[in-house]
Amino acid sequence: MTTTLEPPDSSLLMETTEEPPAFSLVLGGPLFQLCRRMHLSGEALEFLHRQALVITLLAWLPLLLLSVVERHAIHGAIKIPFLHDVEANARFLVALPVLIFAELVVHRRMSPVRRFVERCMVVTEDLPRFSAAVNSGLRLRNSVAVEGTLLALVYTIGLWVWRSQLALGEPTWYAIPQGKQLHLSLAGYWFVFVSLPIFQFILLRWYVRLAIWFRLLWQISRLNLHLSAAHPDRAGGIGFLGKSSYAFGPVLFAQGTLLSGVIADRVLYGGQSLMSFKTEAAGFVGFFVFVILAPLVMFTPLLDRTHRKGSTEYGLLANRYVRSFEDKWMRAGSPKTTELLGTSDIQSMADMTNVYSNVRQMRLVPFGTAEITRLAAATAAPLLPLALTIFSLPELLKFLVKIVFK
Repeated sequence: MTTTLEPPDSSLLMETTEEPPAFSLVLGGPLFQLCRRMHLSGEALEFLHRQALVITLLAWLPLLLLSVVERHAIHGAIKIPFLHDVEANARFLVALPVLIFAELVVHRRMSPVRRFVERCMVVTEDLPRFSAAVNSGLRLRNSVAVEGTLLALVYTIGLWVWRSQLALGEPTWYAIPQGKQLHLSLAGYWFVFVSLPIFQFILLRWYVRLAIWFRLLWQISRLNLHLSAAHPDRAGGIGFLGKSSYAFGPVLFAQGTLLSGVIADRVLYGGQSLMSFKTEAAGFVGFFVFVILAPLVMFTPLLDRTHRKGSTEYGLLANRYVRSFEDKWMRAGSPKTTELLGTSDIQSMADMTNVYSNVRQMRLVPFGTAEITRLAAATAAPLLPLALTIFSLPELLKFLVKIVFK
């Protein structure tokens, strides 16, 4: 017996020949256009290494040179010389270039918007709303007002947060504390008014991009998307959204680098114990994984409706197929074994079982444990070197070997 499924009404779906809307989180904005004019980036980020090199040197090299001039680079009458400041060097030599190169990763690995169109998930009547959501996201990405606001924030709230929460109360290469005041050195002036704002601006711009992305996903999740409960990705066909989250791994790695630098300075120069930060570190990792994946839960109501509908429809289909199979092979006399062997009905029964299994195991979120694990690993990886403050390198390697080969 052969069972066929009727295809969805093609009049309800977008034609696959229609050009998908071009959407990128990174190919736009005043800074992007400025870097293009200065030949620090191309239309598709071809020269991004130039941008990373120039911005990193602008933020870090003057700090080194001014610290050398003031004899605060390696030693001197201060507690924390510049080259011994783990937080500052991790911020500008690791986190900053990683945040810049993350643009290339996100640009190359994220294409979910196009896939909604290519996979015919948007019905024709929702096409105007879909296009309006994409265009709205592009306008926000390109907004001069948004990046202008970020620039104002880093020179006001950003500096206040750094001064009140992050600045060390010890004589350092950038300032000498006297009472509640910080007397900045020459390097300190460059740090406070150039290097730190550059870094904060680039970091905040990533936060804005994430907000634009999540806003676009929320608008798409309100559409009447055509999903399939039997899709092999077990997420109705939108499992690619969870896979796309890997693109934000470099951004999370940069965040972990920042935390690692802050903890290192507190342990090395503040006399605090590394283990006293374990709760903060675990909460930090969990928070940023939550920030990336939690917005995808917006699709849960749609996935739940798709799952319930698919369970009903495929349950009825499976029931009809099984009845027909039993009527043919079990109730219509005693079939010969030779007739049963090699028949396509057996393979069809197995195929039906696999399809129904996919429907039953469909997830209500478009991501799984693999996505959670990889994003957590990307965030926590920069924290691993902190273990050297407790263990020697041979002890740490021995411990890792035991974990791997036990």
